[in-house]
Amino acid sequence: MNDKLFLSIGEAMVELSQADAGLWRMGYAGDTLNTAWYVRACLPPEWEVAYFTRLGADPFSESMLEFLKANEIATRFITRDPERTVGLYSIELHDGERSFSYWRGQSAARRLADDEEALAAAISQADVVYFSGITLAILEPSRRGALLRLVGEARAAGKTTVFDPNIRPRLWEDADVMRDGLSRAAKVASIALPSFDDEASVFGDASIEQCAARWLRSGAGEVVVKNGGGPVAISTADGSILTLSFASVKPVDSTGAGDSFNGGYLAARLNGHAPETAAVQGHRVAAQVICRPGALVPQDEIQLS
Repeated sequence: MNDKLFLSIGEAMVELSQADAGLWRMGYAGDTLNTAWYVRACLPPEWEVAYFTRLGADPFSESMLEFLKANEIATRFITRDPERTVGLYSIELHDGERSFSYWRGQSAARRLADDEEALAAAISQADVVYFSGITLAILEPSRRGALLRLVGEARAAGKTTVFDPNIRPRLWEDADVMRDGLSRAAKVASIALPSFDDEASVFGDASIEQCAARWLRSGAGEVVVKNGGGPVAISTADGSILTLSFASVKPVDSTGAGDSFNGGYLAARLNGHAPETAAVQGHRVAAQVICRPGALVPQDEIQLS
């Protein structure tokens, strides 16, 4: 029996990635699903890792459910929408860097917060609640408010609430709405996991340390600023900011790099390790992921030491 619950909230999509001979490989991925995947790979069995989203009633939705179950990601909180389906995206690679194309207009996940009672029930059972800027961006504005209120209540009740801004400007109505939504999310996050290149382009941060300090001022309890494999900035218990550097890794496919760092980092923190040690584990996991194609490396192939 599981003693604790990690709940990830967001949109899972069908992923098409380039394979050999001009063919495409189909899988399933999405920022919050990717992090749940690597949390599951890194946490001991007493933790249940569950996903909260909304799916359709179509064959792709059914196969996604089976995929999650087969990989020990609980689906008991997933709701269904008979009028919609799952979103789809493709990844094209150029020297290890990726570009994406999306088809998500009819994604059922856009309505994941419409059933507020179901969302509240799931959050109430969780020890850790994880969501992202993409989770917020795909929702109607009133539904964003509902999600943020429920997560804020969870933080006030002593639960660990985690937010990765994962900034995607094209998903938001405009830049002002986006900045407001991200700032509101900071207030409900006991842990924030921003990426420096995104943050610098939107908020004008001049350094990873400035980025970390801004998130702390906005209300986040603990901050780790990722930096595309470069040095990371970590807030410490005394309120200061520590910078850590790692050996560089040349990527085969950088898809899922930040999400997998999150998974390794959070699993280490939940196992009682300090932020600095957790960041080392996050980097170790991400370094393995970017050396393989696609967002999800088989869980049993992730090495933690």
